[in-house]
Amino acid sequence: MTVVDAHHHVWDLSVRDQDWIARGSPIRRDFTVADLAPEARAAGVDRTVLVQTVTVPEETPEFLALAGEHELIAGVVGWTDLTRPDVADELARLRELPGGRYLKGIRHQVQGEPDPQWLLRPDVGRGLAAVADAGLVYDLVVLPHQLPACTKAAASLPRLTFVLDHLGKPPIASGALEPWASGLRALAALPNTVCKLSGMVTEADLASWTIDDLRPYADVVLEAFGPDRLMFGSDWPVCTLAATYTEVLDTARRLTGPSEHEQIFGATATRVYDL
Repeated sequence: MTVVDAHHHVWDLSVRDQDWIARGSPIRRDFTVADLAPEARAAGVDRTVLVQTVTVPEETPEFLALAGEHELIAGVVGWTDLTRPDVADELARLRELPGGRYLKGIRHQVQGEPDPQWLLRPDVGRGLAAVADAGLVYDLVVLPHQLPACTKAAASLPRLTFVLDHLGKPPIASGALEPWASGLRALAALPNTVCKLSGMVTEADLASWTIDDLRPYADVVLEAFGPDRLMFGSDWPVCTLAATYTEVLDTARRLTGPSEHEQIFGATATRVYDL
């Protein structure tokens, strides 16, 4: 079985700041593909998907070039301004760049938008339609209160596949399931939606999380999406705030059944991102 890590990042602080990382944080340093590769290989991961971190136009071309240079990276989820009137032309331009064939999806930090209905704005909707027309998918990085807008957006554009990152960031540290679970189930009821089993350890108590803390949330997404619409993502290096790369992968395996592993740890990501 080909094992795919469908969600990780890299950054070089000498190229640009990552202003979302707190001063003094242990991840406020450079993380490169060279740092990731031995950890991924040791964990048995064959291919990865590199995901954007900041909303600047320069990052995506850099990531595409990295994918062309490193066999480990099989796809890139990049960023572009969905609201620009020429977004279709911009997506076509990105596909023409070195490594452009690795562009598989687009993402925006919707979690940071003050308007909970941001995804439903007409200009954003036009951008999402352009993403669909380009044959790409759209990654959703959102908070639980934004899930209803995600559901409306996905329902209005059934030809676009929406991939929910990090389970929609449920409040694992508090132990609360609602209203997150209801919002997630409504999104999962739409056939053009997929979810990443990622980002769980950093939504739990960083220092003392256990498998039992995570299991209720994993059970909800497994029931709602099923293994054929669920894919593993490490969220490295952010995950290192709470666990090692291998621990995150092993935890995901323990939260799922052996009969589900082929889909969750390889087949879903390969199909959805056309790796």
